Amino acid sequence: MPCGVVKSFLGSISRRKPLEPEGEQSTFNRCLTTLDLVALGVGSTLGAGVYVLSGEVARDTAGPSIIISFFIAALASIFAGLCYAEFGSRVPKTGSAYLYSYVTVGELLAFITGWNLLLSYVIGTSSVALAWSGTFDDLIGGVISKFFEENAPMGLTGLAPYPDVFAAVLVLLLSGVLAFGVKESTTINKIFTVINVLVLVFVTISGFIKGDIINWNISEEALINATAELKNLSSTANVTSVYGEGGFFPYGFGGTLAGAATCFYAFVGFDCIATTGEEVKDPQKSVPIGIVASLLICFVAYFAVSAALTLMMPYYMLSEKSPLPVAFEYVGWGPARYVVAVGSLCALSTSLLGSMFPMPRVLFAMARDGLLFKPLTKVTSKGSPAIATISSGVVAAIMALLFDLEALVEMMSIGTLFAYTLVAICILILRYQESQSDSECDLKIIESKKFNILKPPSSPNSSTSKAVTLLTVFSVACVVALCVTLTQALDALSRLEGWSVAIVCILALILLVNTFIIWRQPQNPTKATFMVPLLPALPIVSTLINVYLMVQLGADTWLRYAIWMLVGLVIYFGYGLRHSVQRKRIRVGHRNLETVSEKTDTKVIKEERF
Repeated sequence: MPCGVVKSFLGSISRRKPLEPEGEQSTFNRCLTTLDLVALGVGSTLGAGVYVLSGEVARDTAGPSIIISFFIAALASIFAGLCYAEFGSRVPKTGSAYLYSYVTVGELLAFITGWNLLLSYVIGTSSVALAWSGTFDDLIGGVISKFFEENAPMGLTGLAPYPDVFAAVLVLLLSGVLAFGVKESTTINKIFTVINVLVLVFVTISGFIKGDIINWNISEEALINATAELKNLSSTANVTSVYGEGGFFPYGFGGTLAGAATCFYAFVGFDCIATTGEEVKDPQKSVPIGIVASLLICFVAYFAVSAALTLMMPYYMLSEKSPLPVAFEYVGWGPARYVVAVGSLCALSTSLLGSMFPMPRVLFAMARDGLLFKPLTKVTSKGSPAIATISSGVVAAIMALLFDLEALVEMMSIGTLFAYTLVAICILILRYQESQSDSECDLKIIESKKFNILKPPSSPNSSTSKAVTLLTVFSVACVVALCVTLTQALDALSRLEGWSVAIVCILALILLVNTFIIWRQPQNPTKATFMVPLLPALPIVSTLINVYLMVQLGADTWLRYAIWMLVGLVIYFGYGLRHSVQRKRIRVGHRNLETVSEKTDTKVIKEERF
């Protein structure tokens, strides 16, 4: 009896959603073009990453090597973006990584993915709102911050110095704009995106004109003098620099990697494109193009602007809240400070709009599947999920009101990296899934008897599919072990201690062997308008980068993340598991049997549970 209960429970949490389930109809309007998606991706990405994080990370974590941090973060995002692009062409529906996981690996992992995405979007909205408020406050001379610091200080660990009422009100106002309509929101977004790009071009050209290459090679002596000045010391004797050791990597390469984990936040904007599947005129074509194009544009912009910023001004003198206006003041271009400040407000407005756009759509998708509360599925006559939009806006406003930027950004990085990792894993499983067609049924029965993992059959069957799934899980375990070893035993590896080198070599060898065996298996022949190249290496490399960036984050961040996940699991097991629409479909015997790979006849093949 207990075995039957456990089997039933495992079957419940691993049930998969068909691609075209019975009784589910789209309530959105298909009105968006490829240009709308590119503008949405660029607008939501080119905001806080350039105008806020560049100063914070360069000053405290990476120094001039922030450009390398952005490159590493962009690499992880581009690999993940390619996986999203393929899923976007295969599953053109609202839900992004949540839906991709649901149709590939099952309900529980789908819920966890969706919950992580909600974390990323809520914190993305909150942090951009804080950046908007900080930039505006600097522009008017710090009036807002001085008032609240004097009249409503909080002073608790993890919380902001004062409640940012301005940021919270801004989030609520934009929630109302988004609830009004999709097309209107994207039109406003395109206008602000053009202003944003023009400002960044101006910053880049100005930085290279007024910049000095000496700022990329500051001596340790200059940093010690700056430290003494910071601490109001009259002598530099026995003073240790708080700004690193100088040079291009003042905080070492470890600081550059730690900076990459935070800079990763700057590239999460392309997610919003994947949530528009039911609102795009030609999703199979527009979604992949939109994702890839927006990521490439954003990488070039981040790289150029962070280089210009660190050339204009010594990294240790950068302002953490508003680095670009202060940098222009430093090089003697006072009026440009106000031009950049106003331009950055437009850019942050676009970024805020783009950050808020996907939140209600993921909430809507999860609620439509019964995993979250049903009222969130209410849609206006213009096709906007109004209740989900207002609800997510209220949560984001509360977080913007109470929490500080750094704590929010690091916590968001975990949620985004987890979602990206699961999407990469899902691509591996998807591409090696068995083909569900009548003509192959007999062949699969014959081939399964002869299966040899090193000499697989010419077409995928249940044996090769299961083998790839097990190898993928084992590879992920090896990746986690390798990343933890590289992080915890970094000093031992730098000294070439035998035990640390041996562990790394063994794990790397196992990973290479697993990758080779997966590569030998036959892929599903079904084609999509965009397909991830270099399979299976690219998804595994993407997973490796994502996991490594995750383990760079601090224990406090992981604790906050664990609390968020605990709340999510309570909601799933207390509500979602019992109210799952897919559970009801299975119980009444109405299963739509179209898989991710291809359409099948409901009278011939039943949907296979993974």
